[in-house]
Amino acid sequence: MEAVNKSAQAVTPSLRPAAVAFDAVAPGFDERFGAWRSVAAQRGAVRTALLRAFPARGRILELGGGTGEDAAFLAEHGFDILLTDPSPAMVTLAKAKLAPFGSKAAIATGEELDDFAANHLSAGGALFDGAFSNFAPLNCVVDLKPVAHGLARMLKPGAPAMLVLFGTFCPAEMVTEMLRGKPQEALRRFKRGKVLARLAKREFHVVYHRRAELVRAFAPWFVLEKSLGIGVTVPPSAAEPWISQQPRLLDTMEKLDRVLSRPLAKLGDHILYQFRRTAAPLVNY
Repeated sequence: MEAVNKSAQAVTPSLRPAAVAFDAVAPGFDERFGAWRSVAAQRGAVRTALLRAFPARGRILELGGGTGEDAAFLAEHGFDILLTDPSPAMVTLAKAKLAPFGSKAAIATGEELDDFAANHLSAGGALFDGAFSNFAPLNCVVDLKPVAHGLARMLKPGAPAMLVLFGTFCPAEMVTEMLRGKPQEALRRFKRGKVLARLAKREFHVVYHRRAELVRAFAPWFVLEKSLGIGVTVPPSAAEPWISQQPRLLDTMEKLDRVLSRPLAKLGDHILYQFRRTAAPLVNY
């Protein structure tokens, strides 16, 4: 862990604000969030959807993969993974997890994904059979058009792009924050444009992207096929550690989520948007 910290400190000045914040928490990230059952419940729902959508043993690209928890899971299931993340410390941790499976991790930001795609292809990199992003790293990207164009360059026609972003109307979070005595946080997802966020005493901005905005940003290279609510009744991590101490209640919430994820997708703590790469040609945007 000490080596990760030194590496992160060496490059921190050139990082984007969100990457600086996540770089700071990388060493203890898995230990903190890995113990939370609400996180595990939401992660499990996403993984089930990924396994259904991706072709067996396919080449998969992950955006904002953090320490590599989901990438390692897919690698264990026979997928060839390339994880990307803007945090050098996160990428270092992910590389260690992925190395035994022959999968890789690289530093890349969403804002510069188009350039990353160009470099990947010019170096002889193959097209991917699918892509995904979990737990809302794309909410740290203000303009999603470079993400869409970069993905379009790297995905095969017909390939799925499974993108998990924050929901914009989450009753579970509203109730949780009110019970925590933080009413100002209960309505934060209604805000438009850049919203100030803090992590490890570092400030950065997030954007709560609306469904219509996503569809416009990813057109014409992608079409939205369906949306799934992730955490419709399973509460957000703000409910921790209390909710982890209620295993029966959380188990019931997970079962309800499996029923409600399609009809009540817009109420999720997160929403999984399943896009499909079209045959639209790549042009400047």
